[in-house]
Amino acid sequence: MEQNTLKRRGVGLIGVDPEKSFGGYTLFCPLTSDTAHLVDINGNQVHSWKLPGRIGRHARVLPNGNLAVNTLRPSPEHKTSDGGPFPFPFFNKYGGGVMSELDPAGNIVRQFTDPLGHHDQHHLGDGSILYASLEALSPEDSAKVRGGVPGSEVDGITYADMINQVDAKGNLVWQWKVSERLPRHEFPLQPHYTREHYPLINSVLPLRDGKHVLASMRSVSAVIIIEKATGDIVWKLGSDVLAQQHNATELDNGNILIFDNGTFRKGESMTYSRAIEVDRATKNIVWEYRDRSSPICFFTPFMGSAQRLTNGNTLLCESAFGRVFEVTPDGYICWEFVNPHFAVYPDQETARLFPGESNALFRAYRYSLGEIPWLKAKLEKGS
Repeated sequence: MEQNTLKRRGVGLIGVDPEKSFGGYTLFCPLTSDTAHLVDINGNQVHSWKLPGRIGRHARVLPNGNLAVNTLRPSPEHKTSDGGPFPFPFFNKYGGGVMSELDPAGNIVRQFTDPLGHHDQHHLGDGSILYASLEALSPEDSAKVRGGVPGSEVDGITYADMINQVDAKGNLVWQWKVSERLPRHEFPLQPHYTREHYPLINSVLPLRDGKHVLASMRSVSAVIIIEKATGDIVWKLGSDVLAQQHNATELDNGNILIFDNGTFRKGESMTYSRAIEVDRATKNIVWEYRDRSSPICFFTPFMGSAQRLTNGNTLLCESAFGRVFEVTPDGYICWEFVNPHFAVYPDQETARLFPGESNALFRAYRYSLGEIPWLKAKLEKGS
């Protein structure tokens, strides 16, 4: 009898309502592998990319049809393993400092590397990249970080986030440092978090006005908007609403869509994940999805994504279980798929933290055929 619980429950396409679904093609990258997969609405793979290394977090199709992806560095000793040195063990899991743009055949068009890059790298499409990185604080500044598990620094050191933007040649053109701009008293680490990483930025996104950056900070349960010209935080949503959230994005109406994981949510003992749309002016939740049958049936303690589609539906990634599903505005599930690609993590450190086979994903993205200009020709040629 199959002993992997997720496999036993079923993988691949679970169901589809083609009349309600946006349709199109879904992109996902199993975190244990060096491959990106593109599947159609029936769960059939229509394309894949061999990546330059094990996936750091996720991949995204750019407007020109190329693939933007972040991967881990290869080890100099073992070419097929993940490289280091890493600042702390968990960085093996969520690093990804090799930022590449690949053509449809998987050839590297351009590449930039920051050994301390992690979680989110947003390729702007012109070769420039906005991404999260780290810097080591001094022991004195490390001690000023509030909250977290006492004594859990790395040899007395806390690593703090910064957001960098580089141009197509890799030149630094903008930078925002937590060490300089984030008020410690307003954003303490939550009590159950180790003090090795503060405040764990897991998504960065330039807003459409070009003047602001949207960032999600997991270990303080907050989403902020930064004014690029001044470095000031001009908007924030905190732990009274959020619980270790991911993937904050700006919608066409200016509202903010957030994947709210729900771990240690204030005021509730039941853990569940949800997606919320927040009115930026009032900070009120104007749309929310949680599982209809029972909230606890939709939950991932870490990672996760929410993408608003142009027909009003929302694509959700329940990351820890490799589950991707699409819901209508009223919460009807019209498409569901479970990543069928399982493997153990290839590097010893991550395998120690997450033993056994995994089909986990960080994010998933949905695209129409028109957003992938080369795919139509490929499908017509193959038919």
